[in-house]
Amino acid sequence: ELKEHLEQMEEAKRRDHNKLGREMKIFTTVDVIGQGLPLIMPNGVIMMQELQRWIEDEEAKRGYIRTKTPLMAKSDLYKISGHWDHYKEGMFVLGDEETDKEVFALRPMTCPFQYYVYKAEQHSYRDLPLRYGETSTLFRNEDSGEMHGLTRVRQFTISEGHLIVRPDQMVKEFKDCIALAQYCLQVLGVEEDVTYHLSKWDPNNREKYIGDAEVWDQTEAHIRQMLEELNIPFTEDVGEAAFYGPKLDVNVKPAIGNEYTLSTCQLDFCLPSKFNLTYIDKDGQRKTPVVLHRAILGSLDRFMAYILEETKGNLPLWLAPVQATILPVKNEDEELNAYAHGLYDYLADNGIRVEIDERAEKLGYRVREAQVKKIPYLIVLGKNEAAEGTVSYRLHGEQKSTTVSKDEFVAMLKDEIATKKNNPAAAK
Repeated sequence: ELKEHLEQMEEAKRRDHNKLGREMKIFTTVDVIGQGLPLIMPNGVIMMQELQRWIEDEEAKRGYIRTKTPLMAKSDLYKISGHWDHYKEGMFVLGDEETDKEVFALRPMTCPFQYYVYKAEQHSYRDLPLRYGETSTLFRNEDSGEMHGLTRVRQFTISEGHLIVRPDQMVKEFKDCIALAQYCLQVLGVEEDVTYHLSKWDPNNREKYIGDAEVWDQTEAHIRQMLEELNIPFTEDVGEAAFYGPKLDVNVKPAIGNEYTLSTCQLDFCLPSKFNLTYIDKDGQRKTPVVLHRAILGSLDRFMAYILEETKGNLPLWLAPVQATILPVKNEDEELNAYAHGLYDYLADNGIRVEIDERAEKLGYRVREAQVKKIPYLIVLGKNEAAEGTVSYRLHGEQKSTTVSKDEFVAMLKDEIATKKNNPAAAK
């Protein structure tokens, strides 16, 4: 048991995203900036941009429209939503209620802002569902003792969605949100490592929540029925709901540490009426819609930490900040260097993130450095490759080299990126 425990500790060190993130120049932290406020470095920005583009493209295919809303608002907004009474301690408040005419707070979530996008014009039943998406920067005043790398921070980026739907559309839209989450988990190769949780209110702690008990019970019953119809096994967790509604949490079990929520979808009957959201129904009467709150990848910062630890930094090609590195065998060979730079331009022009290492160091040293940086493809060029116009490459972590034409190599990488296949060496 001791041996097993020590092996687990060593594995945790190898997978720790704090260590990997710094070695791979993904992020760093600085005391004078503050806890929970990591600096995302250029390599990390590439990862975040790829994730953001991916989820936004998937949402666009499913009929989402995008908004851009402020990073802060007056306390009046949060008083309507209930955040001021139920979540104020978790917010960054700007100003003093007793002395300042206006008090602002940095936003902890986007939903109240998107409600006013909806309210900017009158909608009919034909307009619904409206699926709003936004990649948002949010702020939450976490305790200093809870800060950890990218997994628990005070400022983070999240791809949020708020769907405003008619009651008769609710079931389909909720199931579609689950389907999107499952699709993304499948692409990432972690669909087998998830658990589903119906997060419910605690009727013995009524002051934590808004809304009537009957509405809460009915909403939880709706989610329960949908999960049963989809044959999804789930547990019911009392007291884990948000203060304004129950939700479905999709949790992942990382290779190290405790499980946490990656995707969430929430059914909300409370806030639409508090914000007086309405639509004109077929009978000409004003009706109140239902709102679905959903986040598919959770916080992009936390997801980056998760994927680093799952892959030990051996990222799938589409997420790797540098996808290939070119290593000329002899740096002083002008003909070889000319071919290496031509290959660099060819790969870059085809959208491959590539670098060239022509330092006056031995090839073995440069290969080892590329391995530490966990670059998926190492391209070693000698006189034969230059003469024949070919590429000799090896996968990260492997010794075997394969030689193909430049066109074949680019086509292979493009296919791997487009289909988001996992590099065969990524799990090693």
